[in-house]
Amino acid sequence: MKLDRVAALIGKEVRELTRDHITLALAFLMPLVLLFLYGYAVTLDVKGIRLGVYDGDGSAASRALVDRFTATPYFALRRHFIALSEIEPALQRSDVRVVLVIPAQFERRLVAGETAPVQVLADGTYAATSALAAGYAEVIIDAFPTPRTSGVRIESRVWYNPELRSANFVVPGLFAVILMAFPPLLTALAIVREKETGSIQQIYASPVTSAEFVAAKLIPYAGLALLEMLLLVVVGTLWFDVPFVGSPLLLLLAACVYVLTTVAIGLSVSAVTRTQLTAMLVALLVSLMPSMLFSGFLFPVFTMPFSMQLYSAIIPASYFTEISRGIVLKGMGWDALWPNLTLLLAYTAVLFAFAAWRLKQKVAT
Repeated sequence: MKLDRVAALIGKEVRELTRDHITLALAFLMPLVLLFLYGYAVTLDVKGIRLGVYDGDGSAASRALVDRFTATPYFALRRHFIALSEIEPALQRSDVRVVLVIPAQFERRLVAGETAPVQVLADGTYAATSALAAGYAEVIIDAFPTPRTSGVRIESRVWYNPELRSANFVVPGLFAVILMAFPPLLTALAIVREKETGSIQQIYASPVTSAEFVAAKLIPYAGLALLEMLLLVVVGTLWFDVPFVGSPLLLLLAACVYVLTTVAIGLSVSAVTRTQLTAMLVALLVSLMPSMLFSGFLFPVFTMPFSMQLYSAIIPASYFTEISRGIVLKGMGWDALWPNLTLLLAYTAVLFAFAAWRLKQKVAT
């Protein structure tokens, strides 16, 4: 590989890229659009759950229990039920998500020191939200009228995200997912466009080797992807107020490796496709969709079936999701991150070799 030829090809790619103002605008605008869309839309925070109440006791104690619910930001009282038969239709219409049923004799049982049962009904069609709502309700009821004493005292602490804010883990995960969307797509389209116009025949007829050609495509688009990454990190952490406890320099280093991987995926896609439409569909199929579902961005990988965990292991975004969250939220260092970075480097090397090999075959034919 001759560096002067690679440098000349890189200069050509940079000139073509900078003259394509629409592509450049999309390259920086669309990641920001996705960041804001997913940053606001993907949330597991549970606030303002629509609460219905059936108060069969009508006592001061039952009203005090209802006040405990409405005093929190988690529940918003939407309806008082007169009869138990009104509850199920309201849940079916989603008028309420949680119903608190307080039976008669509630206050009398409390005063007598007896167990006063209370029922909480939750709409299970949204399983995660219902589980959180039922948990909040259980905590409120357990602490009514006063916290119960026990020989065992639990002191729970949540590390790395003590407020349990969804944005704190969604935004670092988006760094991995969004970078898997556009760099592979732009790279794949750039090479396939040359195939369609026939300009790649000039490369085939020149002394440029396939490895030099692939490297010249890899470096400019990796630089563009790195700028996208910097933009996402700055805007994501500042706008969504995500704490950054780790080393920005280490995240930048990891991002350099990751963007090479994403661009290498685009090069591999371009090596096996002939039209821009096919390249676009294949790039989205092998990069964005698996990254969204199987990288641990939304669902923890360890909760998936074993076969899906194996599938997740071949998705680069899985490793960078761990890296970005580890640096941003946990302040992890090089000693904890090097295995994932090594795998990403190996992944990039394999894809680079595959793309160069496929292009070499084209030259030979």
